[in-house]
Amino acid sequence: MNFDFADQSPKLMMLLWGLVAFAVVVGGLLVLLDAVPAFFARRREAQLVAASASGAPLPRRTKPREGLFALFFLLPTVLLLLIGLVVPAIRTILLSFMDGSSQNWVGLDNYRWMFAEDAIERVLLNTLFWVIMVPLAATTMGLLYAVLVDKARLEVVAKSLIFMPMAISFVGAAIIWRFVYAYRGEDQDQIGLLNQIVVSLGGEPRQWLLDSPLNTLLLIVIMVWIQAGFAMVVLSAAIKAIPADIVEAARLDGVTPWQMFWQITLPSIRPALIVVVVTISIATLKVFDIVRTTTNGNYDTSVIANEMYNQAFRYGQNGQGSALAVFLFVLVIPIVIFQIRNLRQQRRES
Repeated sequence: MNFDFADQSPKLMMLLWGLVAFAVVVGGLLVLLDAVPAFFARRREAQLVAASASGAPLPRRTKPREGLFALFFLLPTVLLLLIGLVVPAIRTILLSFMDGSSQNWVGLDNYRWMFAEDAIERVLLNTLFWVIMVPLAATTMGLLYAVLVDKARLEVVAKSLIFMPMAISFVGAAIIWRFVYAYRGEDQDQIGLLNQIVVSLGGEPRQWLLDSPLNTLLLIVIMVWIQAGFAMVVLSAAIKAIPADIVEAARLDGVTPWQMFWQITLPSIRPALIVVVVTISIATLKVFDIVRTTTNGNYDTSVIANEMYNQAFRYGQNGQGSALAVFLFVLVIPIVIFQIRNLRQQRRES
C-alpha cells in the first residue's frame, strides 16, 4: 500500500495547523501564567521600594484588585465549564423531553419507554451488576495486593506490574482481552488463551462472548483488571501512612496478623477505601469503551452508556438517548454527594 503525500497534503496541512494552534494556545497560557504574576510582583516591589525611600507608609493591598486578579484566572475555567458542561447538560435535559427528531415535546414518554422496554431493562440490570461487582472485586483485589506486597522484596517491581494495566486505555485493554477470549473451530488451533487452556485440559472451545450472562461477567473481568492497580496504589499508600507506634503497640499486645488486619489496618484506611470505591463506582457507571470494543453491546451485554450512544447516534432517537444520559447523571449524583459529605466529615475530625 503506497502513501501518496500529494493526495494526503490537505489532511497533513490540517494536522500541521492543529499542532500550531495547540502550541500557540498552550504557549500563550503558559506565558500569561508566568508574566501576569511577575508583572504584579514587580509592581508591588517597586511600590514598596518607593514607599521605604520616601518614608511614606507602605501601600496596602486592595481587595478589589485581588478580586480582579482572581477573576482573571478563574474566568477561563468558568467559561470552559459553562461551554463544555453546564450548557450541554441543560440541553440534554431539554432533549430528554422531546421526540427523536428533537422538534416535538413528548413529556415523560422517553422515561416511560426506558422502564417499559425489555431490552432497556436488561441494560439497566447489566449496569447494576457492573456497579456492584467491579468496585467490590477491584477494591478487594487491590487491598489484597497492597497487604501482601507491603514491605516485601521487589515491592516496587510487583506494584509496577500490577499498576501497568492502568496505563492502557480501555479500548486497548478490551482488544487484549478479546484475544484472550478468541474462539476458533475445534479442528483449528486456538489463538485465544482461555480456549487454549480449556482444550489443553480436555474440554471443548467455547464462544465466550456469546453466552449470556457469562459474557457480561467476562467483560467485568477486564474492568477489574484495569482498576485493581489503582486500588492497590491508593490503599498501599494509606497502609504506609498508618502510624508506626500504633502498629508496634498492637504487636506488643500479641495480636495475630488476622487481628492486625481487621482491627488496625482496615479501620485506619477506611477513608482511602471509601475514595477507591467511589472513584471506581463512578468509572463503572460510565463504562463504554470495553463493551463497545468487545461485543458492541450485543448478546445482552449492553450498558447505559453504550445504549445511550446507540439510541442517539445510531438509531437517531435523540430523546431516548438523552433520557438515558440524564438517568446516568442522576445515578452519579448520590455517589458524588456521599463523597462530598465524607470529605467534610474527615476535615471536621482532623
